[in-house]
Parts: sequence; structure tokens; C-alpha cells
Amino acid sequence: MRDAIIKMKQSIIKAGKGLWKATPMILGTVLIISLISVLIPKSFYTKVFTKNIFLDPLIGSLIGSISAGNPITSYIFGGEMLNQGVSLLAVTSFLVAWVTVGLIQLPAESAILGKRFSILRNITALILAIIVAIITVLILGVF
Repeated sequence: MRDAIIKMKQSIIKAGKGLWKATPMILGTVLIISLISVLIPKSFYTKVFTKNIFLDPLIGSLIGSISAGNPITSYIFGGEMLNQGVSLLAVTSFLVAWVTVGLIQLPAESAILGKRFSILRNITALILAIIVAIITVLILGVF
């Protein structure tokens, strides 16, 4: 029992040190994401999406990957995009990629989790963003 407590304390200390080392990278990433979110106007997205069933999810995923955001603001942002006439297919792929793929966070993620894992995770998330968008629209029947 005592060994388990000692190991747990060591694990907590090690995790705390890792978090402390990662804090500057995390803070820098959050600042870059905030800056990009402010610099790109919402009207940009309505001009980019062409209501093409095949291109919109691809464009949405690519732009979402570059933009990067958080789940809390994605609901508001997605609603605004839908109100401006962007298709549900494009909005869904954009938001899934926006939240799950992070090209901006890639350097920090690579430093913490490893380069190979980070790249593989981002590629998988990008592909799944398109698939999730298509499945969502097919289930809702809103083509």
C-alpha cells in the first residue's frame, strides 16, 4: 500500500513538471488561435463555400484545420455560418476539423506527444471530419 502511495506521488509530481514545461507552448497556441479568429472575418467563409456537395466538405475541413478553435464557440460560429447560407455539409466538416485538427497547435503537440503521433492524429482527424460531415447530413437528410 505504501509503495502505491509513493508511486502515485511521484506520478503527480512528474505530471506537474510536464504541465509546467508545456505551459508556454499552450499559452502561445491559445494566443495564436485567438489572433487568427479575430483577423478572419465571418464573411470570408460565405465567399469560400460554393454549395458544391463534393468540394464543400473538403474546403471546410481544410479551412477548419488551419483556423482552429474550441468547442464552446463552435456552436455560435456554426449557427452564424448556417444563417449566412453556408451548407450544413460545409459547416459540419469545418467545425469538426476546427475542433479536432490543429495545424497551429502541431508544433506544441509534437513536442509533447511526439511528431509521428501528432501528424498521424491530425491526418486521421482531417479525414474523419469529412466522413462525419457526410454521415451527419445523410442521417438528417438535408442535402
